[in-house]
Amino acid sequence: MTSDILDIRGWVRALMDFVSENTIGMSRHWEYTDRVAWFLTEFVMCVAVFSGIMTTLLVLLWMERKLLGRFMDRRGARTSLRSLWIGENGVTAGEWWNQLPFGTGAPIGVLNRALNKMAGNDHELDAVSRVNNRSYHGVWWLFPGFFQNLADGMKFLTKEHMVPEKADRLVFEIAPFLIIATTVMCFAFIPLGPHFYSNNAEMSILFLFAVFSVAPLGIFFAGWSSNNKYTLLGGIRSAAQLTAYEIPLLVTVLSVVVLSGSFNMIEVIEFQSDSGVWNIFLLPLGSLLFMITMVAEVERIPFDMPEAEAELVEGWWTEYGGMRWGLMFASEYLRTYAACLLFAHFFLGGWEAPMEDTLPFLSTIPHTLWVFGKAWFIFIFFVWFRAALHRVRTDQILEFGWRWLLPLSLLNLAMAAALRLWVYDGINGEWPILVPILITSISLALFVLLAIDEDPEALEARTRPFSVQTTDVASPGQHRK
Repeated sequence: MTSDILDIRGWVRALMDFVSENTIGMSRHWEYTDRVAWFLTEFVMCVAVFSGIMTTLLVLLWMERKLLGRFMDRRGARTSLRSLWIGENGVTAGEWWNQLPFGTGAPIGVLNRALNKMAGNDHELDAVSRVNNRSYHGVWWLFPGFFQNLADGMKFLTKEHMVPEKADRLVFEIAPFLIIATTVMCFAFIPLGPHFYSNNAEMSILFLFAVFSVAPLGIFFAGWSSNNKYTLLGGIRSAAQLTAYEIPLLVTVLSVVVLSGSFNMIEVIEFQSDSGVWNIFLLPLGSLLFMITMVAEVERIPFDMPEAEAELVEGWWTEYGGMRWGLMFASEYLRTYAACLLFAHFFLGGWEAPMEDTLPFLSTIPHTLWVFGKAWFIFIFFVWFRAALHRVRTDQILEFGWRWLLPLSLLNLAMAAALRLWVYDGINGEWPILVPILITSISLALFVLLAIDEDPEALEARTRPFSVQTTDVASPGQHRK
């Protein structure tokens, strides 16, 4: 297994062996020492992995706020708790801390005045001062985005949970927990480092996607049980969309398994390390298909028709509120986080640093940081799609999945089988560098040609979901025929 300067699992196992030997090992049940140490190690590693995921999940929420603000040229909701000491448009709530009970106002007042002094309204840039220095620049520009997430969490915790009068109460209550529980279970099979994982099952990829595919059932149950036409339409849309994209997703993952020769996640990463090339250069079509299908699976723009707020209020979760809505919102981001981590493992070499042999100092960086860094980099594309692309119609979503992604995924599977049989096994495990260079060059050339191609007939018929140009000039009063 790949070495790592942070052997977290080894440290935990050594500690649990010590604890077991000095507790149960000194009793009449000493023969269970190894089993207890194993159980405690697995339990501690599960808690450690889940804590790492939930802690770094805040980075995704912060990144989306900041990146959307840059992409869409607006600042957005990023003041949050900072407005308590700065106010809005120069107007504050006065010395509000004096009204707090139990004498807690005095220290809060001191902190408030200190923050106002260090990060107040005045700024040397006119563009910043014009909006009362909402921390767009300055020393404290990082923190308001994080505070916004904490404020939202506090709001969800204090809201009342209400069940619609005519809803199917049992299914209505079970659906969120079905979505949340299966989402969290996915991370049991996603390693964060060569020695930082919860489970290393031989069929971990198969188990992971089996669990990953359960959440859509919870989404449909939530939409149906609410006894609301909007939620029912959202649930039906979700079921149709996820069915259309689940099959291309699984076929694409199967191509990675075929190329790597294993259903084990860690062995897929080690295959890329041993071969000396990441899978994105061998299966560029597969990486593109995986990205598109995962965006559709987590129902993010442009594939968010099940939650289309412009026509379905909030889609399948319209009737949910309070912390149940907050947990389902978190599970959506957790599924997105899982998609980014899986992309990093399947196509970007997992925890392996780029050009480790050429630049050996990169190997001194902990492998877990490489995993998170690659996942955060992939999340930039998820945010970019949200800022750049409009929502696609339901019929176009289904047509795109069945008519285009499914045949392309089968083509990608055939390419993976050919590489495995005639390139990898045919040369006894030594990869010629010309193979990934040739595949990547041809793929880039095809991508450019297809990107700049516009069929006038397709534009006139309006059959394409997206186009980079139009044949008609927009004018007032122009209507579609």
